[in-house]
Amino acid sequence: MNSPLFRPFEHFDFSERICFLTGLPAERQLNVFPQWMMKQFHLADKPFKMLDESVVTYNDISIPVSSETLESVNNLEEEIEQAFNSGYQSVKELDEIKLFQWTAKQVYGMIHYEVRAGMRQQKAMGEQFNFSQGLMHKFGNLHLMLQSLIRPVEFEGVLPWTIRVFPVNNPADTFIYRDEINTLVFSLRMNDFGFIVCLQDNGESAFYHREALAKTKDSVLEPVQFEEICARFFYSAYLFNRLPEYSVLSTAESMYIEAMPLRIASKPVYDEWQVKTYAQVLENFWKPWGYTLFEIIKDPDNPLSFL
Repeated sequence: MNSPLFRPFEHFDFSERICFLTGLPAERQLNVFPQWMMKQFHLADKPFKMLDESVVTYNDISIPVSSETLESVNNLEEEIEQAFNSGYQSVKELDEIKLFQWTAKQVYGMIHYEVRAGMRQQKAMGEQFNFSQGLMHKFGNLHLMLQSLIRPVEFEGVLPWTIRVFPVNNPADTFIYRDEINTLVFSLRMNDFGFIVCLQDNGESAFYHREALAKTKDSVLEPVQFEEICARFFYSAYLFNRLPEYSVLSTAESMYIEAMPLRIASKPVYDEWQVKTYAQVLENFWKPWGYTLFEIIKDPDNPLSFL
């Protein structure tokens, strides 16, 4: 596909009449949560809380697509469905860019839906729609990278993301989905695996959590251990204090995306880790096991850990 790059945040092109990914006329609405996943885990009519605290169902969350985008997404979903249902080894062997594209489609699909809802709400109140410049920058870059679904894209140098896949001893019918739109971090736990994605950290999360990741190497995790790793990644995403920049070169043959260095300033890439704040995040991730904040930080120098 050689059409011009579509940059929806330049003019806030979020009409339901144009494709979320290409800007071409939309021909139908596509569920953000794939049909196979909603059917397998009986999600369609379950409640889903949005950022404004309103509640919709999983089946309500949809985005406008063109025929070109629909074909690309369907092809990706077929590959992902087969890998996810085959289990950990198949997910581990997936081309990493496929896992990035699928995760980015999920997260950006939610962003598109949330932005449209916010614009409708502000218009109904007679107010101008305001949006953080920092978020526009991050979301715009994510949208640009997601266009690798529909056009040739080469990621040069350091990859913009961190992806880690783990074998997990999950109970049958497990489905735990989390995303944090503002920090672009995502996790999913199902079947016999779990994975975590930081969509725009230029690989820094893996380095930052290298000690925890080393402890889990070659081990099948218990769910409580995987959720602890998730808590660490989700919390550190809040501490990440850079706004990544990317060099983008678009030619007739391909688009080239290269991450610019993050370590050009003396300030550390992450703000200081606060044990109490981390423990509050961990308490939320450990709700199924009932661990309280007091239990987690009984020894503040050594918070409770199962790694």
